[in-house]
Amino acid sequence: MYYDLPAEELATYRGSTSAPEDLDRFWADTLDQARAHPLVVEVTPFPSGLRTVEVYDVVFPGFAGDPIRAWLRLPARSIRGDGPLPGVVQFVGYGGGRGDAHESLFWASAGFAHLQMDTRGQGAGWSTGTTPDAAGSAGPQVPGVMTRGVLDPQTYYYRRLITDAVRAVEAMRSLAGRGLAPVDPDRVAVLGMSQGGGLALAAAALYPEVAAVVALVPFLSDFPRALTVTDAYPYREITDFLSMQRGTAQQVMQTLRYFDVVNLVPRASAPALFAVGLMDTTTPPSTVYAAYNTYAGPKELSVWPFNQHEAGGSQDELAALAFLRKQFGEG
Repeated sequence: MYYDLPAEELATYRGSTSAPEDLDRFWADTLDQARAHPLVVEVTPFPSGLRTVEVYDVVFPGFAGDPIRAWLRLPARSIRGDGPLPGVVQFVGYGGGRGDAHESLFWASAGFAHLQMDTRGQGAGWSTGTTPDAAGSAGPQVPGVMTRGVLDPQTYYYRRLITDAVRAVEAMRSLAGRGLAPVDPDRVAVLGMSQGGGLALAAAALYPEVAAVVALVPFLSDFPRALTVTDAYPYREITDFLSMQRGTAQQVMQTLRYFDVVNLVPRASAPALFAVGLMDTTTPPSTVYAAYNTYAGPKELSVWPFNQHEAGGSQDELAALAFLRKQFGEG
């Protein structure tokens, strides 16, 4: 799969979906309902055994006030000094959770306050998680979460998860005012790869206080095209569902319009770094370009012609570090 569209078309492709008329009201109501639950953030020191990084077990209220877990990792006090730290909130790829306390040390080691959100109802695919999805299935579903509650935007799984992502950023920014961590609330970025990249874009679109975005091979983008150009999971969960739940396609596609990042990112303004692999069958290149080309804020794109879903791998990580240091004046 080398270019699912010609290069000249990728450069201008803006997706095959459109936003529902009540998109803004839907998300305003959803977030208002979540914010009706006080933002009480529990931060408990965790004995990780590490000397250069401090780890804290965090619980904050997500969708419907559900308790969402996260790890907070900070450079050790002997290393970080007294000034407030730039922060990064990281979202995890499909099937994964926040993992173990001693994993994912890159950002704290680089001098950032790092909040890694657990993913409700996931965390048994390739990294561990501990946060349940309390809402249940709300109807038939294919194994996985892509079709959980998909017949109605109000019950769809990603309504809950995207809300959790926004609340995670709010939780991170709140730590500074409560003296719980040396976080600069005006320098908090969001980042992720695949599903995590889609969540980062959604959070930036729905929460203007996000200061920067890193979205590597973002998932949840241009659903109509993804469902017809790739046979890979997780998108295939939706086509499997439609092959058995005949007659629901219009209803399902209407639901997905509320969660498609192509419809959300015209509302985003934070500087963003994207990455795409042109041989990627998991998030086809055209779907990444659709998100990139419709993203409203300043943006950069790293293109990896001969890579699949790993895109630039560790080089993307270093590029993200350089990008965020530049945005935050870290030198």
